[in-house]
Amino acid sequence: MSKNIFSLLSRIFGKKQGETVENSSNKKTTDDMNISSKETKTSIEEFISPLEGKLLELSSVPDAVFSQKMMGDGFAIEPVNGEVVSPITGTVATLFHTKHAIGLVSDNGREVLIHFGIDTVALNGEGFTAYVKQGDKVKAGDKLLSVDLNTVKEKVPSVITPIIFTNLKEGESVQITPNKKITLKEKNIVTIK
Repeated sequence: MSKNIFSLLSRIFGKKQGETVENSSNKKTTDDMNISSKETKTSIEEFISPLEGKLLELSSVPDAVFSQKMMGDGFAIEPVNGEVVSPITGTVATLFHTKHAIGLVSDNGREVLIHFGIDTVALNGEGFTAYVKQGDKVKAGDKLLSVDLNTVKEKVPSVITPIIFTNLKEGESVQITPNKKITLKEKNIVTIK
């Protein structure tokens, strides 16, 4: 199911709210998308901070797709630098050609989307360097991306970076300590209950 979710995500990135997205058997708008999967084996294994910065609730993200949890629950980080590492051990399911977003699947089936900044898809990869490709195996802490934060900051509304769990089970939710300053690779920043 992971390929389907990340394939669908790749079709809607760059789409504005309300635009039609085709998915083999049906059409949906970005307004009514509900992307989920029920095939997760465990709650969450080791999860480390993929960025250094300030931990934020999704409601702080200046984009309704994320702040209203249309893609799933999660949290955000306001980064202080552009180094992005894998928060989990697993596989790179999707690396968007614009390098602004990476979909990962943990060894236990948890799907994690890291979306660096808001409207960064419009940069077409400018300011982004990827160190992985789709299908690569990664360990928690492996470098995924470098982002030229100064260049990107000047060209997008925000560099706040949502981290979304795209296949939480019904009733599961993400809990964090908002406004906490976190370091790169810090453990115990998120709980799924």
